Amino acid sequence: MYGDTAAGRRRVAQLREQGGDIRALAARLVSQAEAVPWHGKAADAMRERIKERASHLRTASAHHETAADSLARHLAEVDTLKEAIDVRAHKATTLVEDAHTRTAEASGPDGIPAQADETDAALLAFDPPPAGHKDWLTVTLPGL
Repeated sequence: MYGDTAAGRRRVAQLREQGGDIRALAARLVSQAEAVPWHGKAADAMRERIKERASHLRTASAHHETAADSLARHLAEVDTLKEAIDVRAHKATTLVEDAHTRTAEASGPDGIPAQADETDAALLAFDPPPAGHKDWLTVTLPGL
């Protein structure tokens, strides 16, 4: 199976939490700088510098959000593909089992299997990819 989406979703939550922490840190930094009982040109320059730094922190926070959004979209696509793999594997397995049943039921009274038609022959010869493998997405079988 591809991709542990549960672990990925935990990482999305971590990125969002870190982004929130960084945003809160920026707000706290500006608030603390504004609360300093210091006045004059140097104090104003310090406050301006803190506001600039806080702006950089907010940018970093936004990058965390962007990364979390991108990872969440990727995980949704992985889940969609994993589901498609499962559906195709199940359907292929059912088709092959049905071909085995038809062939067994068509056996003569002497127990010799009857000749399978072209469709059943293709199904009986099918060598499936490993469970959960992406090759299930490109498997071609009659009826699939």
